[in-house]
Amino acid sequence: MNLPRRFKRHYTLAEASELLPNLRRWLGEIRQLQQVVERGSGRNSELFAEGRDLGGERINDQLRNLARMRDLLGQFQALEIQIKDLSRGLIDIPALRGEREIFLCWQEGETELSYWHELESGFAGRQRV
Repeated sequence: MNLPRRFKRHYTLAEASELLPNLRRWLGEIRQLQQVVERGSGRNSELFAEGRDLGGERINDQLRNLARMRDLLGQFQALEIQIKDLSRGLIDIPALRGEREIFLCWQEGETELSYWHELESGFAGRQRV
């Protein structure tokens, strides 16, 4: 019996585990860029309120940081891996359990992929692999 699938790609535990170093690095970079962009936006708002010109290198840097964030988020999207909570480093990776689609669930700080949950149950439904 073939159930309809939401994802084109499904990872084995081994495949998903191999991705963890990249996922960790990308999450860290996204969070770092997010902080830089937020600080820059705040400073730009202050300068704009003062009537200053916001062109030049300041805006170019902001745009480069936003473009890099978009590229990193695109990496996750291309792999069909979902960032569920950026601040916690919580991600879901599509997998199969028999014929059922599930998520392998990983949170930053965990040394390996050890949990899974149903597509709709979320973090609260995590179970050991």
